[in-house]
Amino acid sequence: MAKQAKIAQLLKGQYLDEEVSIQGWVRTKRDSKGGFSFLEINDGSCLKNIQVIAPSDLDNYADEVARLGAGCSVSVEGRLLESPGKGQSVEIQAASVKVVGWAAGDEYPLQKKRHSFEFLREIAHLRPRTNTFGAIARIRNAASAAIHQFFQERGFVYIHTPVLTGSDCEGAGETFRVTSLDPQKLSQTDPTADFFGRPAYLTVSGQLEAEIYALALGNVYTFGPTFRAENSNTPRHLAEFWMIEPEMAFCDIHCNMDLAEEFLRSVFRSMLEKCPEDMDFFNQFIDKTVIENLRHVAETDFERITYTEAMEILLKSGRDFEFPAQWGVNLQAEHERYITEEVIKRPVIIRDYPRIIKPFYMRTNDDNNTVAAMDVLVPRIGEIIGGSQREERYDVLLQRIRETGLDPEEYWWYLDLRKYGTAPHSGFGLGFERLIQFITGMSNIRDVIPFPRTPKNLEF
Repeated sequence: MAKQAKIAQLLKGQYLDEEVSIQGWVRTKRDSKGGFSFLEINDGSCLKNIQVIAPSDLDNYADEVARLGAGCSVSVEGRLLESPGKGQSVEIQAASVKVVGWAAGDEYPLQKKRHSFEFLREIAHLRPRTNTFGAIARIRNAASAAIHQFFQERGFVYIHTPVLTGSDCEGAGETFRVTSLDPQKLSQTDPTADFFGRPAYLTVSGQLEAEIYALALGNVYTFGPTFRAENSNTPRHLAEFWMIEPEMAFCDIHCNMDLAEEFLRSVFRSMLEKCPEDMDFFNQFIDKTVIENLRHVAETDFERITYTEAMEILLKSGRDFEFPAQWGVNLQAEHERYITEEVIKRPVIIRDYPRIIKPFYMRTNDDNNTVAAMDVLVPRIGEIIGGSQREERYDVLLQRIRETGLDPEEYWWYLDLRKYGTAPHSGFGLGFERLIQFITGMSNIRDVIPFPRTPKNLEF
């Protein structure tokens, strides 16, 4: 009986000289004058295809096999043999090729080997069948596993924080409203009549809820979807994206920076070790520096400077930045890349940002002008992690909530954490798609998530 196998297994030499069975999709078909066809089959288990030799004496050759084209799904049985051809170690001598699903001939959109990413975004339901997006899916999977492994090995507890929330973590107001009321009458309807008896939103972060569990279990992390109603059509923004957010009790800003550095280096090492084929693909066809960049971050100690020191670097640069640098404003991507790529030339952690530009929950430093915030910057991307030591002092936190125009009554439970067994604690957030961009070298964030959610785009 033929052994059911994945192509990734067969290409590693498993089941050589044995009868095997595979299922997958035809990438190409080439007919030979010798009375047989060469089929290139891919099943998604790896980047490479396997060659199937289908002889013309198959029962269904004239009726089906001869008509096969790109996109058709097939089930193949045959013997796995060493291949005499160049660029392939094994091939399948088919005893049976069954067509599972046809691909409508010339109507199949992926006839060419290369398509623009803009075109592929229009057919997001088919783009996983291309080499690039199949590789991105496998990279996302391996990176997810590496993230969970990192935290699980260090005793962190995985917490599922809510997608529906009544609070805006950042206080920026860029939230999606969720309601059971008639949208056309929403502005005239009493909010207490809504499903939850108050306005509800899609979460922008699981941080505040993760703090609850950190102050009970010690070290926790979240890994889930978050949402921002930011009307931005840039290659850096999504309305729905995934966030990794650890929270650690009895941990100050320095402990936080240590963990962030260790985390990035661990994940990047894992990608290099576990995804060599896909990483080689991105290095060859997308960005010839991605492997070098990953190794550089994985093997290099991060530089640590303050925001004030970073601003001094920018002011002394003589550069005519699009966004002028001055103390008290947020660093822009051009500033971050200049510091990491041209000045320090390695990953950088910037800490102690001006209090006036950061959210209410970040711990105020002794100078009363800065907060214990930190951003991790890497070459090519800029900021990849943002975090802080959280404000654990009740009176200071209450003052900060009021300063930022928020209602303390809405954060009564958050303030309670500072009344009952408060402790220093810290955490950070990492946008998963930003991480995948750095790993793969892809320039547009819409191409590293299966179904991008952006303004005016909700097709699938």
